[in-house]
Amino acid sequence: MKMDKNCQKDPMEVIGRAKGYSHEELIQNLPRHNKFSPTLISQIKKIPEVVFRNSGTSFAKKINRMMREIGTEAYRAKQFTRTDINDRGVLYGVVLLKHKVMDKVLNYFHERWRGCIICLFNEYDKKTSLINEKGKIQEINLSLKEIVDLVSKDRPIIPYFKDIQFSGAEIFETLYKSQFILERENQTFFKKMIPDKCFELPGMRAGVEKRFRNKNINDYL
Repeated sequence: MKMDKNCQKDPMEVIGRAKGYSHEELIQNLPRHNKFSPTLISQIKKIPEVVFRNSGTSFAKKINRMMREIGTEAYRAKQFTRTDINDRGVLYGVVLLKHKVMDKVLNYFHERWRGCIICLFNEYDKKTSLINEKGKIQEINLSLKEIVDLVSKDRPIIPYFKDIQFSGAEIFETLYKSQFILERENQTFFKKMIPDKCFELPGMRAGVEKRFRNKNINDYL
């Protein structure tokens, strides 16, 4: 009897992209987690990569969960940080980052606003970081206002930004007023795009989103 070729395959073989991560990804990104310890890397190196790719053990599940926490925090900061911009082309805002992902968030805004200086204050460690037009990142122990005033001082007024002096809240309120039409209301989509956890972020705690519903979004689910 001829054995089926599929039966000869390693049951732990990764087919396509599993939920886990490669050794390279883990070694490169896990140090960003606020609960990272160097001993984790030595443990990871002793375990076959396929175990992490398939979340094959409780340790692998823990490591993969830590990696997802890093990615989720960076993603939420990119999507839900409320920023303002002054007439000198300085974009600024407040974030809450417990993991070391500030560079990812700064680079995201830098890619979108190439001609601006981006300043972000982290409520978690009380430090302000900035990225200039050339992509150089600095961390300075000054308040957000002090940094914004400092970097704005020698920059010329940019007419384009002078003409759009609205706060982040005003921009989003205008957006929601234009989009929030009863016939187009979709609670499921709203819940998916703005999860409850995001309302804990600095710019969302008193977000204008709450004024567009008489009930908490959870009441609809």
